[in-house]
Amino acid sequence: MKSIKLYLTILCLYLPTILMAQEINLLLEEQLEELAADDEMVNYDELLEELSQPIDLNNATKEQLERLPFLSDQQIENILAYIYVHGPMQTMYELQLVEDMDIRTIQLLLPFIQVNTPIHEKHFPKVKNIAKRGNHEVLTRLDIPFYRRKGYEKKYLGTPQYHSLRYQFAYGDYVQAGFTAEKDAGEPLFKQHNKSGYDHYGFYVLLRNLGRVKALALGDYKLSFGQGLTMASGFRLGKGYSLATAETRSTGIRKHASFDEIGYFRGVATTIALLKGFDLSAFYSLRKMDGTIKNDVISSITKTGLHRSQTEADRRGALNMQVAGGHLTFHQNRFDVGITGLWYGFNREYLPRLSGYAEYNLHGKGFYNIGMDYQIRLRNLNLAGEIAKGKKGWAMLNRLVYQPSQLYKLMVLHRYYRHDYWAYFANAFNDGGSVQNENGWYLAAEVSPIAHFRFFGSVDLFSHPWKKYRISKPSRGFEGRFRMEWLPTSRLSMYVNYRYKRKERDVTGMNGQQTLPTYHHQIRYRLSYQIDKLLLRTTADWNVFSQQQHSYGWQVTQLAGLQFWKMKLHLQATYFHTDDYDARVYGYEKGLLYTFYSPSFSGEGVRYSAHLRFDLGRTFMLIAKFGQTHYFDREVISSGDDLITGSNKTDLQLQARIKF
Repeated sequence: MKSIKLYLTILCLYLPTILMAQEINLLLEEQLEELAADDEMVNYDELLEELSQPIDLNNATKEQLERLPFLSDQQIENILAYIYVHGPMQTMYELQLVEDMDIRTIQLLLPFIQVNTPIHEKHFPKVKNIAKRGNHEVLTRLDIPFYRRKGYEKKYLGTPQYHSLRYQFAYGDYVQAGFTAEKDAGEPLFKQHNKSGYDHYGFYVLLRNLGRVKALALGDYKLSFGQGLTMASGFRLGKGYSLATAETRSTGIRKHASFDEIGYFRGVATTIALLKGFDLSAFYSLRKMDGTIKNDVISSITKTGLHRSQTEADRRGALNMQVAGGHLTFHQNRFDVGITGLWYGFNREYLPRLSGYAEYNLHGKGFYNIGMDYQIRLRNLNLAGEIAKGKKGWAMLNRLVYQPSQLYKLMVLHRYYRHDYWAYFANAFNDGGSVQNENGWYLAAEVSPIAHFRFFGSVDLFSHPWKKYRISKPSRGFEGRFRMEWLPTSRLSMYVNYRYKRKERDVTGMNGQQTLPTYHHQIRYRLSYQIDKLLLRTTADWNVFSQQQHSYGWQVTQLAGLQFWKMKLHLQATYFHTDDYDARVYGYEKGLLYTFYSPSFSGEGVRYSAHLRFDLGRTFMLIAKFGQTHYFDREVISSGDDLITGSNKTDLQLQARIKF
């Protein structure tokens, strides 16, 4: 009886917070926004798409819960243990009774989980059930720019509109299938080199739980094993203002349903349960890639996915890449160990420019990587790591997480990546942008010693034994982060972030003859307030960058969100002012479904956007987004083929979805 009263009390206290999280999930948006500011090249659309299929908590496996990057290993174990002891959850709000589950994590979880799903079977379902009860989704998008880039005058072969089409079918976690078609802005449609229609097509089929066959992928897929030193295609959260973003875990075989044209495999992959505790994954991929061929050798590999001009079209599919390998893992209770091995190669010799910082980069025709990963989970300790060897060099990463209580969590992470380590598919914790030429220690703590407050602090000490891009000698650096978060009520939240980074860089114009330290200070303040169906959010940023002289940048952003009838409207305005590109600022903007948009701004100007979503039941959805950036300090925007004459950059985006 006491436990029931406790449950009802907690539910009454936090129900408004949970309902708010289901609608807009601000915490996830903020977390991705902060990560995107560190790495402009990361595609977080894939993460949002990966999480688009809700996970049924009552029937979820450990592997399924590990797909949720903001859940710690301890929280996953506690959820599974709670359901095992107490039986199925009746509502999602029961998560508040699970040990180590805090309100913030529950808010992040809610859009991606469900309970009492109607689709659950002990064995792989019959074909007639799949056909009758499966869910279909058709999604299409059109971007219309109200400006013209210089490249359309003579070079670009297509129209300036972007268009994409995607179909998905899902039957629980058992069957997922679909295809994608995309035309980037400037690419032709049904003509020139795209006579078959779109510039890029993708397809996938992913089956799970076919007896001993735990997963079978056909077509396009992604792979992730261990800590990412040998194989980790897809998203990686990395450093942020939360310990969860630094915890890398193996997600095995996943579908590739996003419009990313670069980081995926095409072929077949499977995971089979061999004996009790032993799983074996095997994969093979053969796909074409863009690049430049000179004198019958590959001189460069292009990773833009753009085929707008004849030059870009000539690079399309110029080379083939084969990949084959496997992963054997043993897991028992609180101990996991795995071995990953893969071979990959091109159909021609790969000989890029090897000089300066690129002297030790990958080159040749055939390559391999072998890695061993482990994880040990004790009551309050979690130790994980991986050691890997390539055709050249080796790498190592170890991570220790200590959580004495729900209120305190500590992490120590060490990585050592040799300057000559070759691993084309590696994607692990780093500062320099690649798993190569880095040695570092990362220490972080997350504590909540006072009610309604959460504090985060981290220190990263790193060095690069060999040259880096824009650094003509071995170098070292330091990064520190601090965050104070205040959540006094379900309606009000506030936080302050501070980031300081010191690293070395060549002085501009000195041709690498002089290298000096750079110092970068970043401060962000954000206040969010929810009044029923009205959301108000104010953000202010301040940047200081210095090497031989100081440059400053700042911005103020105001967001207002309103729900009425079957519509949701978000209006946002930003004023920014920076001295140069080094002091640039970032601002998250609500994007289309399964997309993430966090542009950077330099110079002086304003940015306006309006995002309107209309839902007609669960069947039909329409989104229209209008945005304009106006610069006060220039008459042209960008340069080269991307140059826009004028001081305005205006876009309209339309997206429609049908589910049945």
